[in-house]
Amino acid sequence: MKFKLNSKYVRWGMTAFLVIAASMTFYYLVFNSSNITEKVSTVMGILLPVVFGLVTAYLLTPVLNFMEGRILIPLFDKCQIRQTARRKNLIRGIGILVTAFLFVALIYGLISVLVSQIVPSVQGIIANFDSYVSNVSNWINQVLDDNPKFGEHVSKTLDKSYEQLEDWLNHIIPGTATLIKTVSLSFINILDVLWDFVIGFIISIYVLASKEHFAGQAKKMVYAVFEKDTANKVINSFRFTHRTFIGFLSGKLVDSLIIGVLCFIGTSLMKTPYAILISLIIGVTNIIPFFGPFLGAIPSCILIFVVDPMHPLNCVYFALFVLALQQFDGNILGPKILGSSTGLTGFWVIFSITLFGGLFGVIGMIVGVPIFAVFYAAVRAAVSGMLENKNLPSETMIYENLDYIDEEGFHETLARTKKARKKQQDNSKENSGEGEDMTRKKEDMPK
Repeated sequence: MKFKLNSKYVRWGMTAFLVIAASMTFYYLVFNSSNITEKVSTVMGILLPVVFGLVTAYLLTPVLNFMEGRILIPLFDKCQIRQTARRKNLIRGIGILVTAFLFVALIYGLISVLVSQIVPSVQGIIANFDSYVSNVSNWINQVLDDNPKFGEHVSKTLDKSYEQLEDWLNHIIPGTATLIKTVSLSFINILDVLWDFVIGFIISIYVLASKEHFAGQAKKMVYAVFEKDTANKVINSFRFTHRTFIGFLSGKLVDSLIIGVLCFIGTSLMKTPYAILISLIIGVTNIIPFFGPFLGAIPSCILIFVVDPMHPLNCVYFALFVLALQQFDGNILGPKILGSSTGLTGFWVIFSITLFGGLFGVIGMIVGVPIFAVFYAAVRAAVSGMLENKNLPSETMIYENLDYIDEEGFHETLARTKKARKKQQDNSKENSGEGEDMTRKKEDMPK
């Protein structure tokens, strides 16, 4: 009997095998999830330098593209250097060197600022900590003297808190050796992460050198696995994801840098203590959408108040300044830089920050908005496609005042909506035409 690979019995056998294998895999995932998690964590720890390298290469790709497209290629064209493989390799090599230099210079600049400006500020806070505590104590005593009943309640609360603190210290002191060991291990882990980051930076250079080749391999795999139309949709989805991430992250970094500089100028004019440290806090936390300025303003207000509690208006002035800065960022600067990079309304921005922040912490709050924007766009495209298959419109405005769909009533609603939209467009055109006529009349008037 001749064996046929495409016979129905072979297909049935392969289907049964895949079903049994999937069932066994599902059973193992359900009842041995801890072992899988441990192994995945081990593999991720081994591949951490590769992850750092891929992320660094992804973030540096726009810089390399800008260097090549806007500077190096026009420069080589101006020098009339022929289109050869050597020229292409030379442009790529110079672009990678300049990009790597800028990246290292940025890291060095940040560390220099931390060492030269932030560290003295922190040292000043530690050195003057006793005087700050004394200032706060004097302020509290003054408030308590003016309000005896409130002072009695606060005294009882402080006594109770002191007893709890004493009990906590009694439990902590015997475990000092364990605490020192934990701190030492944490320091060693930090050194390991720094070493992984250095290795990842080296890997990122190799990735940048062959980024078109890696992209071509990925596209080839997509076209090999999926049908042509499906593969085109997958590739377009990845391009949309890339544009969303790069547009949001790069725009948010530039926006936060500008906000940090403006905050430093404002705090310097107001003679706010530790202006550089406070501006750094405001700038860094501004990377987090919506909640960022408030998260940075709270510890900054506390610091300003602790430094000089006898003049609480300084804290109030700073809070009003940060509020004005946040309004400027949210209504003017942010839309100018970010534009419509996410396409999300305010509610969905808050929802995505809350969800991903709760799942992944600070990193989730930063990348949650572009991730949810991609998911939101995918759901919107799927819903629009299903509505088109049912010969229904996809505009949300049509469904806002719709009770139910019947042939006559729905088409009447659709016609009224289209008529109102056309009337609105005509009015806007007429207004623009009137504006042009007024401009012409002003230009024709004798001077």
